[in-house]
Amino acid sequence: MSTLLQVHDITKVYPNQPKPGLNHVSFDVMQGEFLGIMGASGSGKTTLLNVLSTIDMPTSGNIRMGNIKIQELNQTQAADFRKNNLGFIFQEYFLLDSLTVQENIAVPLTLLRKDAREIDKNVEELAEQFGIASQLRKYPSELSGGQRQRVAAARAMIKHPPLIFADEPTGALDSSSATELLSALSKANHALGTTILMVTHDPYAASYTDRILYFKDGHIISELKRGNRERRSFYEEIMREAAKQDENR
Repeated sequence: MSTLLQVHDITKVYPNQPKPGLNHVSFDVMQGEFLGIMGASGSGKTTLLNVLSTIDMPTSGNIRMGNIKIQELNQTQAADFRKNNLGFIFQEYFLLDSLTVQENIAVPLTLLRKDAREIDKNVEELAEQFGIASQLRKYPSELSGGQRQRVAAARAMIKHPPLIFADEPTGALDSSSATELLSALSKANHALGTTILMVTHDPYAASYTDRILYFKDGHIISELKRGNRERRSFYEEIMREAAKQDENR
């Protein structure tokens, strides 16, 4: 498995704040990995996501994807980098109410002016992958919350970007809908080789990942690896780690 993203000694300092948002953070993300980022509120999860996705820039350190040094990109280059290399899944769905499910998923390819037949083929394949093939002609208002989030996930993947950022994607879902989304993301990760970096506070959601980096006060305090274990066993380890961190707070 090759390295997709290299994060080396990243620090982010905000004016008038006593502690850095990120404090000398280093790790690699492997091609095809499903990586979880956990930690309490204020631990640095959101800051990390913003820095890695070029929404914000680090105060110091290096971030590299292939030959691209992310921290050196100007605003125009950063926008192009996001368009060409990244997909995003947020807690809020951000679907366009006036478009059908098919049209919502197709938006990124439509903006790239791809061939209509190619767009339809890609949309149908992903809709099948995410269990929403029967919903393609409906509008977002006709869908459940879980279905909307799976539409948003399919839209994020339609360009087959090297890296997907998922920011608390199950935060607004009930347990059943969350399970459907996480199962679909896990299957897409394995079937399509899509690399996913997911920020979550939820141990259950995190148990679907391959590896977890646990943040506190802007730096990594522990790392958990699933290996060949069943998801239930990994979930139990995550719960033990979460309980330990609560005791140390």
